[in-house]
Amino acid sequence: MSVEDNQRRTFLRLITQLRPHWASDAALPARIQMLLARHRQFGSRDRKLYRELIYTAVRYRPWIEPLLDREPGEALRRVAWFAADLPATHTFKETFAVGPPPGGDKTELLPAWFKAHCPEIFAGAELDAQLRRAPVWLRLQTEASALVFEEFDRRGWKWLTPSVPGRAIQLLTEADVISTDAWRQGLVEVQDVGSQLILETIGIEPRGHWLDACAGAGGKTLQLAGVLGAAGRIDAHDVRPATLDELQIRATRAHHWCRVIAGADATNGPGAAADRTRPQIRIVRGAIQGVYDGVLVDAPCSGSGTWRRAPHLKWVTTEESIVRAGETQRTLLDRFSAHVRPGGRLVYATCSLSARENETVVNAFLAAHPEYRPETFTQTFGATLRSPGLLILPAHHDSDGFFVASLRRN
Repeated sequence: MSVEDNQRRTFLRLITQLRPHWASDAALPARIQMLLARHRQFGSRDRKLYRELIYTAVRYRPWIEPLLDREPGEALRRVAWFAADLPATHTFKETFAVGPPPGGDKTELLPAWFKAHCPEIFAGAELDAQLRRAPVWLRLQTEASALVFEEFDRRGWKWLTPSVPGRAIQLLTEADVISTDAWRQGLVEVQDVGSQLILETIGIEPRGHWLDACAGAGGKTLQLAGVLGAAGRIDAHDVRPATLDELQIRATRAHHWCRVIAGADATNGPGAAADRTRPQIRIVRGAIQGVYDGVLVDAPCSGSGTWRRAPHLKWVTTEESIVRAGETQRTLLDRFSAHVRPGGRLVYATCSLSARENETVVNAFLAAHPEYRPETFTQTFGATLRSPGLLILPAHHDSDGFFVASLRRN
């Protein structure tokens, strides 16, 4: 059996095992990872090949799945055409991407019901962006960019910096970032440029005491620490202990003084932010106490802004799940808005493109909380106004999709 024939058989066998789950399993990436790990004979290049082919099939599922039973050769040809041209896929594409390029109505490759939530992604450049694999973006943690670029150049990696302020780098080469000295020394973090722009739009002053209420693994926590500087302080909170463990590791690698405290120890006193003997990042395990100069609610959401990176979410997300997410988001805003001092800032963000998780949630909050008003954005970076917030669409900066609203407490 030739190498190419073995690849064809292996790919179709893997897809057969995944088909019962790819329209229902929100944890499909973990399932794919375990499936590939079971094949001990796979080398690194094999795993990269089949991972790309599988995600391509998921991304183009309506154009692939109907053919798998009756015309598996045509399904394979389409996957080969649509897959990214990477070192691991190049030979596969040369062998199987034959004949005319497949085509059709691209809007079929998005859930039709979602058009009412975000019509922009159903046409033009935004629709094309939804069908491309998301790039890898990094954020420089320090001003020592020359050291990072020198190492990337030594490794032969291609990269570029976008035409927006900040410290974003787009990697144009498939690369193992965590193997670099730059990563180990805390000079770079993986963070999508759209995520970075959330804090860049709202004009945070380099001081003050902030709460990152839904910190997760801390991407925005670390970015916020850089914005606030040595005079600033952040309390990072999340209900998932494992993500806070990861945040602590990342904060230490990024050279931020970090301490874990119980919620009862997080009470804020006057002048606390100016006390430089305190850690810049405190990981709060437990209830939040006191008030802050600013509160960031980076709320859990449907993740529709990440469909390029996680295409299975297109098929497992439902209108009902978006309704439930909106209810959770309102609850979080109500809860954490109470921790903003008078004159302070409340920042709401999601990685969703759905209006029902974004401006609908914020406008409902404002109607119920007259003590808050929308704050003017200092920069928009070409984002789309969705009053009272901004929608960062993927095509403009080749990013994931995000929403941000900045509110001021009277």
